[in-house]
Amino acid sequence: MKFNKKTLIPAIIVIVIAAFLVSYRLPYYIYKPGGADALNPIVEVTDGFESEGDMHLVTIRGGQATPLQYLWASMRPHQDIEPIEEVFPEGISQDEYFQAQLQMMESSQEASTVVAYQAAGKQIDIEYEGVYVVTVIEGMPAEGKLKAGDKIVEIDGRELDTSDDLINYVSSKEAGDQIEVTVEREEETVNKTIELEEFPGQDKIGIGIQLVTNRNVEVEPELKFASGNIGGPSAGLMFSLEIYDQLTETDLTKGHQIAGTGEINYEGEVGRIGGIDKKVIAADKEGCEVFFAPNEGGADDSNYKVAVKTAEEIGTDMEIVPVDTFDDALTYLQEMDN
Repeated sequence: MKFNKKTLIPAIIVIVIAAFLVSYRLPYYIYKPGGADALNPIVEVTDGFESEGDMHLVTIRGGQATPLQYLWASMRPHQDIEPIEEVFPEGISQDEYFQAQLQMMESSQEASTVVAYQAAGKQIDIEYEGVYVVTVIEGMPAEGKLKAGDKIVEIDGRELDTSDDLINYVSSKEAGDQIEVTVEREEETVNKTIELEEFPGQDKIGIGIQLVTNRNVEVEPELKFASGNIGGPSAGLMFSLEIYDQLTETDLTKGHQIAGTGEINYEGEVGRIGGIDKKVIAADKEGCEVFFAPNEGGADDSNYKVAVKTAEEIGTDMEIVPVDTFDDALTYLQEMDN
């Protein structure tokens, strides 16, 4: 085909427009249904028992929008478009954000391990090794005073075992109050006085740090995770169920495909997560028959209520089950028909 000036210029314009539509990054982030992966290849208890069915980890897909993706998402149900500044906290880079998500996944795996091994009556030893700063939020009081990697030893002279100790203590204070933070940094002990402040746009106070509790958890039989680059805490409930299923001889799945979501703490309480509508859709596409959703004590806007609404919208036969604790989910599976 021969090109002349009349055909070349329009062709170049079309190529430029096409490149813009598929590659230019807008300041928006799109969330949409992800996958529902079987947990058996991800969680491995040494000499664990096998099951006929599967527990599934459910994910959400996300990414910065191109113009074409933005247009498509705006016309599709259950695809959310968020300004990118609302996705990534101010003062934290995208790389730092994703690293924090991976750290939350590790913490979730640790909590699920503790819950499952204790419920199964298996050997578990926990040694607390400190509370560490993961990130410092730009523009908040801790900026310039604390650093990622600092080990927080004391708050106002009070020793800490877990990050919850600090969070609970700070929650009893008010904006404008000062706390003295003692940290270990590069083999030195450093004391910093920091004033509490309200987080922008949030009804809570703090100094602007994200924390992780470093625990050394040893279990018998041994346990391995292979979750790759999946981040966040929302797989905690399903991890705990899969671990328990491999630790105990009775097949919890009874040949069924079981999915669900929910953050889990060390006491086995199941907490709210984001994007549950997308996770219901992902589980349904995978052919799952049961979906556990955080009940949040029966709150009107609970994850469970949203999950039920989504299930009705897509016309799935999947059973949506409300849970507040690990024991709720475990009891349901134990009483479920074969």
